[in-house]
Amino acid sequence: MLLLIPSLSYADVLIDDCGTEISQQDKNKKLWIVNLAGIGVVTAWGIANWDYFSQSPQTTSEGWFSNDTASGGADKLGHAYTSYVLSHGLSSLYESWCINKNDAAAYGALSSLAIVGYMELGDSFSEFGASREDMLANIIGVGFGYFTYKNPSLSNIVDFRWEYKPNSNTIGDFSTDYENSKYLLALKLNGFDFARNSFLKHIEFHTGYYTRGFSDANETKERNVFIGIGFNLTDLFRRHSYNKTATLLKYYQIPGTSLQKKNNLND
Repeated sequence: MLLLIPSLSYADVLIDDCGTEISQQDKNKKLWIVNLAGIGVVTAWGIANWDYFSQSPQTTSEGWFSNDTASGGADKLGHAYTSYVLSHGLSSLYESWCINKNDAAAYGALSSLAIVGYMELGDSFSEFGASREDMLANIIGVGFGYFTYKNPSLSNIVDFRWEYKPNSNTIGDFSTDYENSKYLLALKLNGFDFARNSFLKHIEFHTGYYTRGFSDANETKERNVFIGIGFNLTDLFRRHSYNKTATLLKYYQIPGTSLQKKNNLND
């Protein structure tokens, strides 16, 4: 798909450091490198941490956000978030290699889908099994990543973020530590014309979901939805030319930097 897909639009906007767009042959070469490297990393990590290729392939249905699932659905948001971030990251990488923005967005999304799809294939050869729900969450994350990267006006309004605060009880690798994770959407007021010239440009509203107590049968299970309000740190750092920090904070919510009101669905 990546090699056969045509340009999805007539736009040929390139970043400032690029004079002309690279040839299709060079595009194909870079696409192969990125996707094979991604698959290699997933294979190594999966063998080391997720018991890939330890048994015959199988599929499973894990459910969504109900109380009788393994993590109350937090893992599904984790899949969507990972796919979203990977889509943005690879799109940015392709654009830095002098591929026009619209094609970079398409290639980044499809590469993300290929890599997380392979991850799900690897799960089929482990005790977890390939999950239909996980794959659908991956597709949603990739789709959201594609549309927000291709449309900066949308990306200026909404971010998909992960809030993570590990503690002494952290179990396993951080990528599946749902007991200490929150996933949220941030609505940034500075993306709207009415707020750009007032104090409101510093404000953003949050809504999200997280679970607690699912990793220990002796703990009380919580499935929490929350709303919150915080400062737009991404915009603050970018306006002071801390662009790398601003980019990080577009995807990561620092714990304790917003006021949150939760509602436990299990109460």
